[in-house]
Parts: sequence; structure tokens; C-alpha cells
Amino acid sequence: MARFDYSTHRLTAKIVYYGPALCGKTTNLRFINGKLSDEVKGKMICLATKDDRTLVFDFLPVNLGNVGGMETRVQLYTVPGQVFYNETRKLVLKGTDGVVFVADSQEPMMRANRESLQNLEDNLKEHGYRLADIPHLIQYNKRDLPHLSSIEDLDAALNAHHAPYHASVATTGAGVIETLKDILGLVLRDLTMKCDHRLAVAAERR
Repeated sequence: MARFDYSTHRLTAKIVYYGPALCGKTTNLRFINGKLSDEVKGKMICLATKDDRTLVFDFLPVNLGNVGGMETRVQLYTVPGQVFYNETRKLVLKGTDGVVFVADSQEPMMRANRESLQNLEDNLKEHGYRLADIPHLIQYNKRDLPHLSSIEDLDAALNAHHAPYHASVATTGAGVIETLKDILGLVLRDLTMKCDHRLAVAAERR
């Protein structure tokens, strides 16, 4: 979970983009990286194979200014979509404050979406979390391609917790910034409540 450093008044949060292989997780971060100014972003680290599949993770730190009296920094990660990198998925997911589940809207990918979502639930459980208790939203990506599942069918199959969602085309940036803004809002509201609680507890102990 978020790291609160009261000696320096700094708060660092973590958001993970999760989903099946080639659903658009890395494309999201690349678009975000291209849109953010150098003043608010750090260096994007991307580890990939020659066929451009993310092997380990993408990492993009974003500075958000002051939240609740704390200098706030958010780290954006993606996980590898391939099943055989599940241990890496678990490692990247540890300590997350929010999740964006990126679903591939193509009809043949519905099974892969379900399997990846179940994998997310299973890996969160190993860390002692539940998706229902963590700020999250769903992005229905690749809406520009043929043979798509409807948003209604995708939402019925994948959104058991009635999370906010966005339709997107990550290759063009459609829906990408909206997704980022909404997950940041959810995470920061959650962290503000936690920060206020910690400060109240600390004040009572004095």
C-alpha cells in the first residue's frame, strides 16, 4: 500500500495496469508518457522482447503535487500478460493502491479476459487484498477493431464489482487519459481518507 513518510511529508502511491497479453497495457503507459510534461513525470522504464511484448514491467512515476499536506507521487506499472510470468505479476501487484483492468474488446478474447481477471483476484488474495476493497476501474480497449463484444456484454462478464469503466482505443489515446484521471481520483480519495485517519491517530497519541 501507499508509503507515508511524515518526516518528509511525502506520499508515494502505486497503480497497476493489469490484463491479458497484448490487450494494450503498455500502449496506455506509452501514450500517457507522451502526453505528460517533463515537470511532472520521471523516466519511463520499459523491458520488452524483440516482438514488443512486455516481459517484466513498465514503470512511470508521476508527480501530483500536494494532497492532504503531503507531496504526492504516483507510480504507474503494467504487468506482463503472458501466463508464464505469473510470479512477476504477483511481485508487481504487491502493495498496489489501485488497479486498471485493461480488457481486450474482441469477441475471441473474452475467455482470456475472464482468465486474466480471475488471475488478478487470485494474486491479490495471496497478498491479503480483495479487488472489491481496492480502488479500480475497467478499460474496454480496442474499440476500433472488428468482431467486438458489446460494452454491455463485457461489463456483465467482467465487472462484478460495478466499477467505473471506459471504452478506449489506446493506440490513438481515446479513453486513455480519462481512464488515468478516474483511477487517480479514486486512489487519491482513498489515500486522503487514510492519511486523515493516520494523522488523527497520531494526534491522539501525543
